[in-house]
Amino acid sequence: MAEVESFRDRISTVDKEGKRVWIYPKKVKGKFMRYRSWVSYTLLALLLSGPFLRINGEPLLMLNVIERQFVLFGQIFWPEDFHIFLIGTLCFMLFIVLFTVIYGRLFCGWICPQTIFMEFVFRKVEYWIEGDWRDQQALDRAPWSAGKWMKKGSKHLIFIVLSVFISNILLMYIIGSDGVLSIISDNPSEHLGGLIAMIVFSGAFYFVYSKFREQVCTTVCPYGRLQGVMMDRNSIVVAYDYVRGESRAKIRKGEDRKLAQKGDCIDCHHCVDVCPTGIDIRNGVQLECINCTLCIDACDAMMKQVNLPAGLIRYSSEEGIANSRPFTWTKRILGYTAVLAVLLGVFVLLLITRTDVETILVRTPGMLFQEVDSNRVQNVYSYKLINKTKRDIPFEFRLIDRRGEIKPVGKLPLLKSKSLAEGSLFILLDKGEIHSMNTKLRIGVFENNVMVEDFNISFVGPIQ
Repeated sequence: MAEVESFRDRISTVDKEGKRVWIYPKKVKGKFMRYRSWVSYTLLALLLSGPFLRINGEPLLMLNVIERQFVLFGQIFWPEDFHIFLIGTLCFMLFIVLFTVIYGRLFCGWICPQTIFMEFVFRKVEYWIEGDWRDQQALDRAPWSAGKWMKKGSKHLIFIVLSVFISNILLMYIIGSDGVLSIISDNPSEHLGGLIAMIVFSGAFYFVYSKFREQVCTTVCPYGRLQGVMMDRNSIVVAYDYVRGESRAKIRKGEDRKLAQKGDCIDCHHCVDVCPTGIDIRNGVQLECINCTLCIDACDAMMKQVNLPAGLIRYSSEEGIANSRPFTWTKRILGYTAVLAVLLGVFVLLLITRTDVETILVRTPGMLFQEVDSNRVQNVYSYKLINKTKRDIPFEFRLIDRRGEIKPVGKLPLLKSKSLAEGSLFILLDKGEIHSMNTKLRIGVFENNVMVEDFNISFVGPIQ
């Protein structure tokens, strides 16, 4: 048994001496490859066009951590909106966990940017220039010649161009398309930091897709190692039907495999030849498996050639294969779904109720109330207003539910677009309006006589 399970003691891309085993996956065609191509090229189109799409003049998505400016679906978010991003991040993480519990590593094989760029961009270039797996192996073993230099050089030149292009697109999601275009068109010395970021990003992309490749999934990405914790026997994964497939044996013309006590697996090794991480799916669920479905297409094609039913490798679960049971919703899946629904509801509510102007008004620390005259008491407050829109906003404060007066220190400034304004003000109340040491006041922020936000504060004064 130890010999059978020895594959679990090491990853598939490292040999017994600890040296890298280079993977040459075979090209494959099939319905899942066709479906993944549609999904991948659609996501690539969205990714490449995203920085240039505008909603109300704002980019579709921008995460400018440096300047602490975030834009999501054209809405500007500030650090004060961090709670919304926190809820959104929790929703995304739980969504990934829920998906893994139910569908295994579907995200890795179909949506993960690493997989999409590797299999549908860089690998396509490699196949185009160097040929299929056997041609690539022969080229790597061959001595250096003019032809080999030409193929290797052109491939890596295209890889570098693609890496620079992709890194610039991703950098646009951080500093915006205008910022990246300025770095490209202006004097490099004026944008030295941005230029260094471009070079670092481009170098990282080139290294990952020319050298590191599947090692990202097998050694760096924590998701593959966490899947064992999140998945159970009912999780849907790309699985080999060992009940039907064992025992494995080569096919012989005209034989009845059932009478010969042979399974449907003809041990052709095609499922291993096409695997981009170099594993044998027949060994069961492994951390290197990204559920890319290439082994399904390869196996189905072979089953068709030998007149055996397709689906020897398919989307299924351990429970489904072992006991021929259909997929069922477990308590854990239902629990994850309920929590996700609550978080999504809170996230949508926060987005709907989010205001264009956010105000922070607090009593100045260490300042007591002051009796202005025999009839009135005042408190001093500090305010900060954040304009989340692209327009300039003239604003004013008003008391909503009590008689009194608000006196700003100096003139209230014009609230510029995508900026904040700070200052101090006095609130004066008639003593007849004060009924406790901490009287609750409702304050409104108005733009051209239209209230854009209201909130409650405490007013400290003597009890009458």
